[in-house]
Amino acid sequence: MTIEEINQKVFEEIGKCKDLKTLEKIRIKYLGRKGELTNILKSLKDLPIEQRKKIGPISNNLKKLIENALDEKRLYLISNHELEPLDLSLPGKKIPHGHLHPFTTLENKIEEIFSALGFEIVESNEIETEYYNFDALNIPANHPARDMWDTFWIKNDFQSKNKERFLLRTHTSPIQVHYMETHQPPFRIVSPGKVYRYESLDASHDIQFHQLECLMVDENITFANFKFIVLSFFQQLFSKKINVQFTPSYFPFVEPGVQINISCPRCNQKGCSLCKNTGWLEIAGAGMVHPNVFKAVGYNPKMWRGFAFGIGLERIAMIKYNIPDIRLFNSADLRFIKQF
Repeated sequence: MTIEEINQKVFEEIGKCKDLKTLEKIRIKYLGRKGELTNILKSLKDLPIEQRKKIGPISNNLKKLIENALDEKRLYLISNHELEPLDLSLPGKKIPHGHLHPFTTLENKIEEIFSALGFEIVESNEIETEYYNFDALNIPANHPARDMWDTFWIKNDFQSKNKERFLLRTHTSPIQVHYMETHQPPFRIVSPGKVYRYESLDASHDIQFHQLECLMVDENITFANFKFIVLSFFQQLFSKKINVQFTPSYFPFVEPGVQINISCPRCNQKGCSLCKNTGWLEIAGAGMVHPNVFKAVGYNPKMWRGFAFGIGLERIAMIKYNIPDIRLFNSADLRFIKQF
């Protein structure tokens, strides 16, 4: 077969080809070890020098054109699966699924527990006014308790009519004030969300973290109701028996205020590095709602009583999943996330 015949037939055959198997046969026919064009290239050494100079460049150029045509046809056939018969015996392709962050899994679990206990999930804005973040929670201006919250104040180019100052909320307690202003007791709510504090970053502190506030208000709420909810929550969360200990503490929006300690879920009070060999972990601040908070939202403190407690969700996750550094939650390291 001459070069002219090859040039006339090969591209026509490639154009009519409808599957990869036939395309491979065409390649072997013309470019294989015993292919038509390969034989011409091999015979060049036996030709006179003048013929070699004439036929050689033409043959090599044709070889490149055939190779390019074969590659383009191969890509076309691969990208157009409908041109090939479907083999139903082949295994399906595995599609990678998304992976929930361990913190998301924990938050979903916590909300599920409280929903089963009859609590409503409530959320609100992360930018708050000074009134809702402090004043309505019995923390007036110049109150020494404000030093407990290192606040990110927002600098505004404008002033509202009543000259309110804005900030990134330092706790989720303002959500409770918003809710009580628009709802009448009895009710029970939990309010998860991000909070912000101007703190130095280390293994246990971050400038952005999550809290969850629990609030229950009714006519005859007592500390016994509070203890039942706390015990039920922590035992379901850690899937084991948990003991609870209350120690006196101070929070401006509750009276009396207590610190909630739970028995160490890792060592069962035998002593370990997590609980510093005490058998107990400080886990939340709590207490009975202060009458001044009820007055701020228009409730009669002589008629209504309630309890509230707040927990840091990152701390819960670090205890539950044995995570040593809070900064890992926002590290974007897939090696960390894929462990859960």
